[in-house]
Amino acid sequence: MVTALCMTGISIGCAAIIVAISIGNGAQNYLETEIIGGMKLDEITVTPQGSSGQGEVSGPAPGADRGLLTDDKVQVIQGFDHVKSVIATKQLGYFRAISSDNLINDGFNVVAVDLSKLKEQGNRFKEGGALEQIGAMVLNYGATTGWKDAETSERLMNMINTDPNNPKLWEEYQMYESTVSEMHGKNIQLESMDADKKQLSPQLYVGGVLDVPTGRDAQFAFYDRKAYISFDTAEWLTNSLNLQNRTTSKQRVYDSLTIKVDDLQSIKPLEDLISKLALNASDNLAMRDQVASQLDTFKAIALGIGVFILLLASISIIVAMTMSTHQRRRQIGIMKVLGANMPQIRNMFIVEASLLGLLGGLLGIVFAFLIIKGLNSFIMASAGMSGLQIAVTLETLPIGIAFAVMTGIFSGIYPAISAARTNALLAIKRD
Repeated sequence: MVTALCMTGISIGCAAIIVAISIGNGAQNYLETEIIGGMKLDEITVTPQGSSGQGEVSGPAPGADRGLLTDDKVQVIQGFDHVKSVIATKQLGYFRAISSDNLINDGFNVVAVDLSKLKEQGNRFKEGGALEQIGAMVLNYGATTGWKDAETSERLMNMINTDPNNPKLWEEYQMYESTVSEMHGKNIQLESMDADKKQLSPQLYVGGVLDVPTGRDAQFAFYDRKAYISFDTAEWLTNSLNLQNRTTSKQRVYDSLTIKVDDLQSIKPLEDLISKLALNASDNLAMRDQVASQLDTFKAIALGIGVFILLLASISIIVAMTMSTHQRRRQIGIMKVLGANMPQIRNMFIVEASLLGLLGGLLGIVFAFLIIKGLNSFIMASAGMSGLQIAVTLETLPIGIAFAVMTGIFSGIYPAISAARTNALLAIKRD
């Protein structure tokens, strides 16, 4: 019974160590693929310095375009070392959209970009592709959701205004918002969302539709609604809708640049060079380090819990082995009379404790597999995080066994010394 209790205590501690390490590794893999992987660490985002709007720079008129993001600066940045590609974008704003089959979308963001570089940003085309002619556009996955006929759109908006706390109404609204419509090949007109002057644009042709971004869930991707057009189409659309152009620069002005680099170590030096062009530069390295720091803290806490459980198990082993030593005083005395010396007796008890640790560690591995199997089932059932999978790797098994054996050895030192110091004659006479 004493042996069984010792093994059980060690097995629980060993299982806690293995489960803690496995959870930490599983969380790290999940963060690297689902979160850190979506951060695009090899990108630098560049924006105008001191801008208060699209291309508008605060300050005096002389040299006001110094902080603008112009073609000249884009060409300079393209010449920097370690720069793989530069993708410029310009925001035209949010527009209400009406399709050729009289479906209405309450609004999406229209962005001017070099359509041929969409794939460089990690986008995948679900249908069609990037067309070069003026008037062509590419919708992302989110922009294909939320289309409804005019009557339904007006009815829902009126009902939401009159009864905003109706849960069934919001269910219906959410159903329309998440429904995907076939938009490839259709013509779309954009309507300015400015309350003072509403006017329709000429028809634009949907030449391509992007797929759900890698690493994102479709049920969340529809919140991000964008339509991409070329810069020539953006100028044509701006003139057609008489959109206000507030830039005073004679060059084409952009709102942001996305720079892809070939080496993460070159990001900070590149940002220093970019700042000398009177531009702002940012990256996701700090966010990655923050996530990694939080993960290290989590792994340390989980490992500490496992070590604490092993510490409790070691106390139980010390008590059990001390009781076992007391019960075997007569045998110890007989061994000493027969010629066994103190190191031999001490080593015998240490070997016994290490064997208990080894057997407890093997039993702990079985417990760890059962616990992790239950955790994976719980994660899938309650959280629905299919990307988070906890698995016992071969590297964690020796660590758990080593902790268990060392716990047994250190816990058996005191009982072994106590047994070695037993007086042989007194032990035989007393028993």
